[in-house]
Amino acid sequence: MGIYSTIVRPLAFCLEAEQAHHLAIKLGANMAWGAGALHPWLAVSEPRLATTVAGIRFPHPIGLAAGYDKSALSVEALAALGFGSVEIGSITIDASDGNPKPRLWRLPLDRAVVVHYGMPNDGAAAVRDRIAHLHLPVPLGVNIAVTNRGIGAPPLTADQIVEEYAASARMLSPHADYLMLNMSCPNTEDGRDFFAERAHIEACLAALGQIGLKIPVFMKVSPLGGVEAVERVLAAAEGHSIVSGFMFNLSPHKPPGLRTPDAVVRTMPGAISGPAACSRLTDECIAECYRRMDRQRFVLVGAGGVFTAEDAYAKIRKGASLVQLLTAMVYEGPLLARRIARGLAQLLERDGVKNVADAVGVDVR
Repeated sequence: MGIYSTIVRPLAFCLEAEQAHHLAIKLGANMAWGAGALHPWLAVSEPRLATTVAGIRFPHPIGLAAGYDKSALSVEALAALGFGSVEIGSITIDASDGNPKPRLWRLPLDRAVVVHYGMPNDGAAAVRDRIAHLHLPVPLGVNIAVTNRGIGAPPLTADQIVEEYAASARMLSPHADYLMLNMSCPNTEDGRDFFAERAHIEACLAALGQIGLKIPVFMKVSPLGGVEAVERVLAAAEGHSIVSGFMFNLSPHKPPGLRTPDAVVRTMPGAISGPAACSRLTDECIAECYRRMDRQRFVLVGAGGVFTAEDAYAKIRKGASLVQLLTAMVYEGPLLARRIARGLAQLLERDGVKNVADAVGVDVR
């Protein structure tokens, strides 16, 4: 039992979930001055973990998912904690308050959280100013989406939604190593439904293609719809050279089989993130997409229920070149990515795998 599990986590769990999250972000922001000195002590340097994905060199494949640092307030501290990459956002062209509170809950029995944030963030201009002069030791991903303007706001037209993505990409891409297009936020109506149509995906990608982006673009899509949905996304991306790969988001539905009583879960709107809630679904999506995609061109980013090195290794063996985590930090602490990366190196050594890239997709037939 470490300091986090015996002291920090019990104290944090005395606070309301969002309050604890904001406190952690503020702590990270205050640590920015010492991040450069901290990184060499916490960085993971294992030759068999270093990998190049979409032309970007990653020290190892275990990264921080978007949703933790929504407005780039603590990027330098996060990049020093042993992650192989850090993704911020979702960021929208205009600032947003997100959904009404409460909008974040813990489910300790399931080691999960229920998320109904609705993408609160400070807007693309503010985030651009924060990241413009950063020099991070690991790649920085920027996750962009359409602005959540709240209940009762007039719906945007298709052209307006596409232009929001394009405007954010223009503003933020010069300061990022890659862009992640959030096309499936489970907590906002437009994000969940709009890109269910292939024509809308293609319109957005065409608009981004006209910008002249110089960094890879990934699409974060819904895990729902089975093989048909996977094939629709692949077909839409095929004609757009800016797309380098895909990632599957949380499902908006509550999964069966949780240990938390159903009467409790029903009172919490939003998507559930945790091993029992999303790992099986996302693993199936990763494998099905890997089977069908052009592997010379596209790669996959895996997430959902990653708590251990074994979890990360399973996603890699199903086809993920990179793996992200977030919820597990709530239960295991801020140095979890470092522990997982080291454990992954041991698993690769056990199996005689010289480099993590050689393990990608080995379980998919």
